[in-house]
Amino acid sequence: MTNLLQPTPNAVFNRFINTSLDELLAEHLAVNAEDHALALFQRCAVEVPAYRHFLATRQINPADITTYQKFLDLPLMGKSDYMQAYPLPDRCFGGSLIGADRVAVSSGSTGSPTFWPRSAAYELDVALRFEQVFHDSFRSHERSTLAIVCFALGNWVGGLFTTSCCWHLAQKGYPLMVATPGNNKSEIFRVVRELAPHFDQTVLLGYPPFVKDVIDAGIAENIDWHNFHVKLVFAGEVFSEEWRELIGQRTGSTAPCFDSASLYGTADGGVLGNETPLSIAIRRWFARHPAAARQLFGESRLPTLVQYDPVSRFFETQDGTLVVSGENSVPLMRYHIADKGGLIRFDEMRAFLESQGVKALNQLDLPNDFQPRELPFVYVFGRADFTVSYYGANIYPENVSVGLEYPDIMGWVTGKFVLETRESGDGDKILHIAVELLPGMAANETMAPMIAESIRKELLRLNSEFAHYTPTERQMPQVSLHAFADPEYFPAGVKHRYTRK
Repeated sequence: MTNLLQPTPNAVFNRFINTSLDELLAEHLAVNAEDHALALFQRCAVEVPAYRHFLATRQINPADITTYQKFLDLPLMGKSDYMQAYPLPDRCFGGSLIGADRVAVSSGSTGSPTFWPRSAAYELDVALRFEQVFHDSFRSHERSTLAIVCFALGNWVGGLFTTSCCWHLAQKGYPLMVATPGNNKSEIFRVVRELAPHFDQTVLLGYPPFVKDVIDAGIAENIDWHNFHVKLVFAGEVFSEEWRELIGQRTGSTAPCFDSASLYGTADGGVLGNETPLSIAIRRWFARHPAAARQLFGESRLPTLVQYDPVSRFFETQDGTLVVSGENSVPLMRYHIADKGGLIRFDEMRAFLESQGVKALNQLDLPNDFQPRELPFVYVFGRADFTVSYYGANIYPENVSVGLEYPDIMGWVTGKFVLETRESGDGDKILHIAVELLPGMAANETMAPMIAESIRKELLRLNSEFAHYTPTERQMPQVSLHAFADPEYFPAGVKHRYTRK
């Protein structure tokens, strides 16, 4: 088996810079991904103190795990029983933070941050996902490209991670300039006006609702996006193909399968997969054939559909949720990421489409000469736990509860609510919270605004992602008040769910 586990940082960098995307992916395709995951396990069992203890407390002898079938019997690693149970250095290779040269932070359910150390060497592996998008979709190796990073900058994973990966592509020889205004619209517009006219194309990278805000506000400020051959890179949200179509109309997109791409990523695992022209074309076909989508995905809603490299990030499923293994400064070994979704092999997808009458790629509105990469698919409905995603921030019910616990407000409400994101008729995201009133309590015009302000204040206080990802003008939630035991949101006699997808 080809050993991809322990090259030196210099070797990793030189290999990335001097080897074409085609060669790198072909090298990975030649590796047995199951053997590779087993080898990573064996390394973690030796070199990661926390994982050694994790196994020992479960009476598992690493020497007994000699086949992939035995690998599948290993316990799942989770945030509470592993990431929060062991000191950070113990979760790293060698039991030390030495070798990790950067850190990302994600917010937990109480606002307490989780730190994810990384290194440039591991980041290069993730940069391949960006290279797939910039090469295969945007043809950035042939076109001068201005990449504008619209994710929040700081310790949060989106902004600097994206910036760093784009810099790696520039170092590899892509004619790429990276601008970093972050989620500051006026700075974004200044970059567009000054720099975009000098490039063949402009790429906006950010959370979908914020990118839409940028495009709409830019139009209001007389920016003609059509002049700049705009491409889009998204992360953090599931969106509809109708939404993609709407954004494409406003930017002048003429090739929807090639003009945008969504990344599937997490703070703990980096970028796990990416949309490709093929996956977008397939998803657009499913959007037009909902019965086929229900047959394949098992739900009436359409998931995000991406392709992934199983040597970089090895996926499994457990009870309809995703489990991932991958090499990082804090390696993931059968890590339960709590995303609802599933896996489809490339040949399985092709066979399903053929069973539905799709015999050729041009039936998916792809060019006749299009050559897909034969990578497997992962589909993602979103978090399987009780969070909703809003402008890329995970919003937790615990954060909202605190906003309802002020004495004046508690005199009106039961404390039960339903948290959801909605989409306006113009495609804007709205954070909506339905709140249950006490029995016999009648709503008046002062209640909803007071509750909304209280929740906003607590979200800003408790949730650093919300505070830094969500534009100020989108931070006020929309609150609706409902009678006690309202059948739509608070039916009597059933277990209450605090989120609605």
